[in-house]
Amino acid sequence: MTKRVAVIGAGPSGLAQLRAFQSASEKGEAIPEVVCFEKQSNWGGLWNYTWRTGVDENGEPVHCSMYRYLWTNGPKEGLEFADYSFEEHFGKQIASYPPRAVMFDYIEGRVLKAGVRDWIRFSTVVRWVDFDEATGLFTITLHDMEADRVYKEQFDHVICASGHFSSPNVPEYPGFEEFNGRIVHAHDFRDAREFSGKDVLVLGASYSAEDIGSQCWKYGAKSVTTAYRSAPMGFNWPDNWEEKPALQKVEGMTAHFADGSTKDVDAIILCTGYRHYFPFLPDDLRLKTANRLATADLWKGVVYVHNPKMFYLGMQDQWFTFNMFDAQAWYVRDIILGKIEVPADKQALMADVAEREAREEASDDVKYAIKYQGAYVKELIAETDYPSFDVDGACEAFFEWKAHKAENIMGFRDNCYKSVITGTMAPVHHTPWKDALDDSMEVYLQN
Repeated sequence: MTKRVAVIGAGPSGLAQLRAFQSASEKGEAIPEVVCFEKQSNWGGLWNYTWRTGVDENGEPVHCSMYRYLWTNGPKEGLEFADYSFEEHFGKQIASYPPRAVMFDYIEGRVLKAGVRDWIRFSTVVRWVDFDEATGLFTITLHDMEADRVYKEQFDHVICASGHFSSPNVPEYPGFEEFNGRIVHAHDFRDAREFSGKDVLVLGASYSAEDIGSQCWKYGAKSVTTAYRSAPMGFNWPDNWEEKPALQKVEGMTAHFADGSTKDVDAIILCTGYRHYFPFLPDDLRLKTANRLATADLWKGVVYVHNPKMFYLGMQDQWFTFNMFDAQAWYVRDIILGKIEVPADKQALMADVAEREAREEASDDVKYAIKYQGAYVKELIAETDYPSFDVDGACEAFFEWKAHKAENIMGFRDNCYKSVITGTMAPVHHTPWKDALDDSMEVYLQN
């Protein structure tokens, strides 16, 4: 009997898994029946932009944390698909920091070419997953939202690719209940123009805080204040941007900070991170981990040590993204196809996790972390037929990116890098990022 494999989620990780199996099939290999379940009505995961917040058209929590004017905050040369270059998709090389619509078009182009859309059941929510030790099968309870029908199906393997940037971590501060302005988590941030002319407080000191604050600045915020708990971001911010130590409380419209200073603000944006959240999984299948490079309880970063028939994709903190998801998907595919053997000894699986954690903790240097994840990508692709690419070159692009941000935080997107897939240099974009207020695909791709 043909094996059945369930993939939960049709975002970049889930689509990578479909492409991995399709790649084997086009080479004449026998593959299992692969069924992907996607709660949204289209693929793309976080890149499937919606104006909605809170709940979607079916009353389900909105998955999207994407905002209207997002551009990639790292160079595209670090995430390019090894089997589908930007040049192949667009017919030319494009600038290094594409906006959201351009990235979605690129992601979609590869899976349209692969012809895997029929493998996906859209508007289908995974309600629950059970595993039967006796039969070795998973039973998945599914809700077809269009037909409003709940049903169950059985699978030999489950691959969780539902992401971990959609369930917000929302802190509470004294005075929030009485604040008369807008309080919103980054997950529900959609359009920076909403904050034009306003004094905005952004809580956080990581990439979301940096980028959402920059969006608000770009689209006309009167001022931007970011508050940090441990350390400031420390960039050379514009004159109307300042960094403050931790928020203590809010009184009326006044924010109070740990250094005793205050600031009157109109809006508070919580860039306070996300949780790994899998409400459809029981305790014995549910990944419980912090957002780190060496994810807890995953052998080789993908195999769930407590049940090796269960896999997770894209659960790591990320420098590499799309091509790392590919490396993981090809690796999981080859385990399921019997080409890669998972140790039967659970202690061996746990030892692999412990070793990865120890290596991650050996240094907190950013350059070390980038190299660490680059080495992980190389480790996985060395054992599969995923097209080899210049991972070290991608690391170099990340190093340059970090340096460019230190030089000019509002102008780093105006730099360009060489593709590690085609070897060609990206052109300089026709408009500096801070002045590119229309970032539609049509305008972006103009020569």
